Amino acid sequence: MENKIIINIGRQLCAGGLEIGRLLADEFHAAFYDRELLNLAAKESGFSEAFLKRSDERKGFLRTFLHLPYANNMGAGSGNFYQNNFSQESLFKFQSDAIRKAAQEGSCVFVGRCADYVLRDFPNVINIFITAPLDTRVHLFMKEKGVDYDEALKRIEHIESRRASYYNYYTGKRWGAAESYDLCIDAGILGIEASARLIAEFVRQRFEL
Repeated sequence: MENKIIINIGRQLCAGGLEIGRLLADEFHAAFYDRELLNLAAKESGFSEAFLKRSDERKGFLRTFLHLPYANNMGAGSGNFYQNNFSQESLFKFQSDAIRKAAQEGSCVFVGRCADYVLRDFPNVINIFITAPLDTRVHLFMKEKGVDYDEALKRIEHIESRRASYYNYYTGKRWGAAESYDLCIDAGILGIEASARLIAEFVRQRFEL
């Protein structure tokens, strides 16, 4: 494809956002970034992927990091710099830099990570939000995690509260609110594959592909 496009996907937990994102990446021959983005951020920052996974979408995690034993034993040079200056905002910057770098290289599909905000000034960007009925999502979570209904509901609410807090804090927008996106779709109505096809057609119409 000659025209580079960027598709950013926000999603409710267990609504099919990851699956739809992968289908769209295949459809438009685009790179797909979700957890893979942490690999890029880890390379850019010098921190391990495991460390970034612990702090990913968890505003305030770094406040506890500097009190851990290993944080006080970091070596000279860059280690001392991070010990003194590393913050959640620095982590967000590392990840944002990785997003921008990937977007400059070619067509991409990003899931989460406030990519819609980070790439707000890039051309040919479209922002999608994927939702699905809560009961459907709870039952899927139950099946995937082997927990009962109440536990699944509790975990979904906790994760989405954390996700919304992270998004709202860094973007100044409201996570999941229609005005924050170009298209919002309930994947529970058509299913994963049909929803992906609908979004793909929306992208083609939007960019006259």
